[in-house]
Amino acid sequence: MGLTFEKVWAMFQETDRKFQETDRKISKLGSRIGDLVEELIVPNIMEKFNKLGYVFGKVAPNVRYRDSLGVYVAEVDILLENGDTALAVEVKTTLTDNDVRDHLRRMEKLRLYADEHGDKRKLLGAVAGAIASDGVKAFAVKSGFFVLEQSGDTIKISVPEGFKPREW
Repeated sequence: MGLTFEKVWAMFQETDRKFQETDRKISKLGSRIGDLVEELIVPNIMEKFNKLGYVFGKVAPNVRYRDSLGVYVAEVDILLENGDTALAVEVKTTLTDNDVRDHLRRMEKLRLYADEHGDKRKLLGAVAGAIASDGVKAFAVKSGFFVLEQSGDTIKISVPEGFKPREW
């Protein structure tokens, strides 16, 4: 009645199955939290940037770019547009320096994509995070990004005195 190889192997397989199931649930939860952060930002974003003089008439979530061969180029969490400017917003639950660096690279890719497609609009960037340290926010501003922060039931755009957003 003791433990046999078959019994130990069956217990191992069951434990492995439970770990995989838990991992899938955690991954799904992380994705849902990210969706929630985006949903908190989108409703007031055009109004806030319009007050800064940009007058965006269109906002779209989860915009994906592919080249002429269908190869994935980049994804933008939130894209605001008007006739002469597009603003790409990267949204994270916890914003890090690496996220800011990734968005800098994304902006370069978007500029190349726009140029290849005859789109001469200015490209601006912004980052948003439910959680962001002062150091990360300062790095984002230094990188030329607007910083969007949750403020009660709306968002706040950090625009330090003398700030000029970087154009791509």
